[in-house]
Amino acid sequence: MQVQPYLFFEGRCEEAITFYREHLGAQVVMMMRYSENPEAGEVEAAGGCGIPPGSDNKIMHAAFTVGDSLLMGSDGMCSGKPEFKGISLSLTANDEQEAEKYFNALSNGGQVQMPMEQTFFAKRFGMVADKFGITWMVLGGAQGKPE
Repeated sequence: MQVQPYLFFEGRCEEAITFYREHLGAQVVMMMRYSENPEAGEVEAAGGCGIPPGSDNKIMHAAFTVGDSLLMGSDGMCSGKPEFKGISLSLTANDEQEAEKYFNALSNGGQVQMPMEQTFFAKRFGMVADKFGITWMVLGGAQGKPE
């Protein structure tokens, strides 16, 4: 069994994936636009799938990796108002410098919730909501007592 995050970007999915590709090295596994849905005619005949007119080029489903993790995403109903409440993604970097790099990248256009600092569980730890509203907990360095 696996549990994998499925993120609804409400119209900004492709922008988010591009951002994560540039800053976190994300790799797209697959991407399907609403217009590529093989059952699009049947969905429209049944009243549509709730997306606004003109959203055919938006992302119906995408799968992408960040490191060894698979994330999935969509533009959802294209409301333009993504909400990611009560959940954070935890990103464990290989070392302190990499943690700082990722934290700074995710901070670009986002909001720092806890600056990077040394903690009892990591040499570097910080929390940031990226420009899409997803909260990231970024860790770097060996766990255990700080030096």
